[in-house]
Amino acid sequence: MLTSWDDHGLTVVPRSGDPVSFDENLLVAGKVVPPFPARRAPLPGVSPVELQRTAARGWPAVEQEPLGAWTLRASAGFTRRANSAQALGDPGLPVADALTAVRRWYAARGLPAWVEVSTPGSPETLRAELDRLGAAYSPTLVRVAALAPLARLGTGHDRVRLSRTAGPDWMSLYRRVTDDPAVEQAAGRVLHGGPSVWFATVPGAPGRPPLAIGRCVIDGPWACFGAIEVAPYARRAGLATAVMAVLAARAAEEGATGAYLQVEAENDGAIALYDGLGFTTSHTYHYARLPQD
Repeated sequence: MLTSWDDHGLTVVPRSGDPVSFDENLLVAGKVVPPFPARRAPLPGVSPVELQRTAARGWPAVEQEPLGAWTLRASAGFTRRANSAQALGDPGLPVADALTAVRRWYAARGLPAWVEVSTPGSPETLRAELDRLGAAYSPTLVRVAALAPLARLGTGHDRVRLSRTAGPDWMSLYRRVTDDPAVEQAAGRVLHGGPSVWFATVPGAPGRPPLAIGRCVIDGPWACFGAIEVAPYARRAGLATAVMAVLAARAAEEGATGAYLQVEAENDGAIALYDGLGFTTSHTYHYARLPQD
């Protein structure tokens, strides 16, 4: 796959996933190849807990520390997912004591203490303890779909460019990064972390920001889609679908057969889009913010 061609030469990514660069005068021939013909296959057979752990690998926090089977995650405040305790399984001590340890861990880093509570997956006593503490909630849906149909959706695939890195143009449309240098650095590490990460861009006019972007992480049979953004003036033109289709084709080429994404339960617009793409809800989780001492 050709990812860049400029005055310095060409860069291509073979199926091994390792970029190769060479001088333009070594190029003999080239042709446009259509997206990989993804094969129809059933969704991978994994439990919600396994899928939650897969999702954590695809959005790896800068700092991680185990608390029994739980994982404490911190990334300078960049996204709740990378700055929350993933409460799957047994923390190795009573839940009330575990939450006290969580609060202290995040307080030492100057961060609010968020807990990711999965249903199913988290201890049954956890929610009752969070309610007792007066924690605030933010519900999220985990949605899944077969990958092959996604790769065949929409038009305009030839407008989408793929890269292993999120360059300045891609970042200019991504809405979750602030001007804080620590947050920006953490965002770069989280965004580029994961087993096999691809960034999609639909370029705008010369000198203008991109029209659309997206991110995909391939981890065995699963492909995670995220950061699907479309410029306000370019919406309702099928660009989000084209971005996801091209990313899906690339994920299928690497052996993935299932797709998943995470969307806030109150984001009706995104949920409607994903409904139309064939996604259904696998399970739910929510973030609970612990009150500070």
